[in-house]
Amino acid sequence: MLTAALEKRFRQEGLPRDLTLFYCAGQGDRGERGLNHLAHRGLLRRVVGGHWNLAPRLGVLALANEIEAYNFPQGVLCVLLREIAAKRPGIFTRVGLNTFIDPVNGGGRLNERTTEDLVERIEIDGQPWLRYKSMPIHVGLIRATSADRRGNLTMEREGFVGEVLPIAQAAKNHGGIVIAQVEKIVDRIDDPKAVRVPGVLVDYLVVSEGKDHDQTFSEVFNPAYVTTGDDTTAVPLLGFSERRIIGMRALREVRSGDIVNLGIGLPETVAAVAAEKGRLGDFTLTVESGPIGGVPASGLSFGCSHLPEAIIDQPSQFDFYDGGGLDLAVLGAVEIDAQGSVNVASFAGRFAGVGGFMNIAQSARRLVFCCSFRAGGIEVAVEDGQLRIVREGKFPKFVSSLAQISFHGPSALTRGQEVLFVTERAVFRLEPSGLQLVELAPGMDLNADIIDRMEFVPEVSEELRPMALAES
Repeated sequence: MLTAALEKRFRQEGLPRDLTLFYCAGQGDRGERGLNHLAHRGLLRRVVGGHWNLAPRLGVLALANEIEAYNFPQGVLCVLLREIAAKRPGIFTRVGLNTFIDPVNGGGRLNERTTEDLVERIEIDGQPWLRYKSMPIHVGLIRATSADRRGNLTMEREGFVGEVLPIAQAAKNHGGIVIAQVEKIVDRIDDPKAVRVPGVLVDYLVVSEGKDHDQTFSEVFNPAYVTTGDDTTAVPLLGFSERRIIGMRALREVRSGDIVNLGIGLPETVAAVAAEKGRLGDFTLTVESGPIGGVPASGLSFGCSHLPEAIIDQPSQFDFYDGGGLDLAVLGAVEIDAQGSVNVASFAGRFAGVGGFMNIAQSARRLVFCCSFRAGGIEVAVEDGQLRIVREGKFPKFVSSLAQISFHGPSALTRGQEVLFVTERAVFRLEPSGLQLVELAPGMDLNADIIDRMEFVPEVSEELRPMALAES
């Protein structure tokens, strides 16, 4: 509602103009809602965002060089809001080193028009760090479920908390205003611990009465996102495809008691096959936006979880992640090179952005990257325990050079991370020498189906093992 109203005013009056948009996650529906409302020439001058794929209209402006455009990690941006609120000089972190966000590789700038350095590489105690610079916030747009007559906000029907409090604090401490959209106003909030944003930080309330206040971009309201329980029937059954093979193999890397993050897309198959096998209770799934436990929602409801055990604020979740709290992360990959570096941000003439990927990939103790061996129409079958390629993918995933580096393989080895790359026909492990083939699916020919389908020749383990295709 708030972004739609801003768009309407700009269309009618040509105001406001030349705004800087600062956002952390993917607030959009891949169409016209959310931040896509703001994608107008003249309305925006600069965009600093964590994930661009769900706001493609913003991406069009960036690719056309019509706005200044930056992509920074989602976890960095939401924590940076706390530093902005406290008027500190920025966030000091190693997240982003040796990637396209590192100033030596472009500083997260997405086009030629973008010239100002908003991140710098510095040295502390002889080690390289990145400083993401603070910037003033003058208007904070947030949403909640209820407000009392003093403006105190609760979020009982919201699927996650996000970073509403630091947004409000940052705007208020820089002399700005805070506008909160709520479903309703109540006389009193009985439990003060339920208040997520105190009324002293809120200047204006916009009451939606449920209109344009959907819980996610695909669901009006799902009670499973704000209640807890043990029902796993919400997890859809996964039919046979290369995705199922990959999900089954990745699940073998999940250990009992692990704290896990699953990326959006193909990594979500791990939850599906775990539910089928009765393994969901063996480990704890988490989402970067704040849910802990339950099963992450998918598609345009990503960020919520079905029946979570707890929902904390997003900056606190990333504090936990950045400090090494994740035992395992299962993530997707668009391109992979011989050093085990990965691109997830730029592909097919558009820019998706890194979202929470970079924080998660740099901090989890163990990593499993999941992708089909080739992209574009791949189809496989399993017959008599042998994998058969019915239709080969058109495009290579294992390439000689990356469009952009979102994850730096050599740095992961320095950090001591264990890294696997799981496809439907082969499994690779990251070694100091680079990518090493460690498992080959039965029915696959090493040269014809693997090496000849890559843009580089991987090292082949002397103990090359058959890749398990069975579902047990």
